[in-house]
Amino acid sequence: MTKTQKVRTHDKLLFGTAGVPISSKGRSTIDGISRVRELGLDCMELEFVQGVRMGEKTAEEVCKAAADKNIALSVHGPYYINLNAVEKEKIEASIQRIHDSARIGNICSADNIVFHPAFYLKDDHKVVYDRVFNLLKALAARLEDDGIFVTLRPETTGKATQFGDVDELLSISAEIDGVLPCFDFSHVHARDGKHNTYEEFREIFEKIESHLGKEGLKTMHCHISGIEYTAKGERNHLILEESDMNYKDLLKVFKEFKACGTIICESPNIESDALLMKKTYEEL
Repeated sequence: MTKTQKVRTHDKLLFGTAGVPISSKGRSTIDGISRVRELGLDCMELEFVQGVRMGEKTAEEVCKAAADKNIALSVHGPYYINLNAVEKEKIEASIQRIHDSARIGNICSADNIVFHPAFYLKDDHKVVYDRVFNLLKALAARLEDDGIFVTLRPETTGKATQFGDVDELLSISAEIDGVLPCFDFSHVHARDGKHNTYEEFREIFEKIESHLGKEGLKTMHCHISGIEYTAKGERNHLILEESDMNYKDLLKVFKEFKACGTIICESPNIESDALLMKKTYEEL
């Protein structure tokens, strides 16, 4: 199914950091944008993971800085989100956190609002899917009514206890305008210890094209880093070359499918690995 929504497209693959680069002398978002450009990178994800603490005035200044430096921005919403929480007030708070991320992110010029959608808890996976689907559909409509034009990006999650495998998110995204996946390929790999070969990456990209059409390949938003994992899934991020993450074959598949969009590095050495991936991709 091809998406009918209008998502900002890029004519190439952009590489950037999850948050302000480590080497940035100043630690503000605007300092980070400047440093990303100095490094020769193309995008940056604003880390609202501990809460949305940026005001509208600062967001307007961030928007101007990003435009001046030609840096594409995205937002990672708070960690405290569970659209399948038992308590109604926790679900309402989760929805509000996503809405707040989208509102401030939109002022910043961020197109993509990333968040970890839900935990299964003890519920049937289909029941959780339906709950998340209905909540995201209502939230996407609310954002449009509020004049907040962003793409909600539920992220592929790194543990089997978390809602958000590739199939679930592609299915939801094919049906709801304003929603597309954030493909965290490190999480996909850590979730079951698989999905780390050229053939397995190709299979994922074929699924993307099948569910979202070629447009889905032109509007990708992704996370890639090294990853440590156990039988229970993700433990923590690692430097690429200190992990088994097969990023070279993954980047080959990006090039083969002529995919466009943004790749955000979440390794502990965010800018070094972002630059490594950009260099590797350009040399293919």
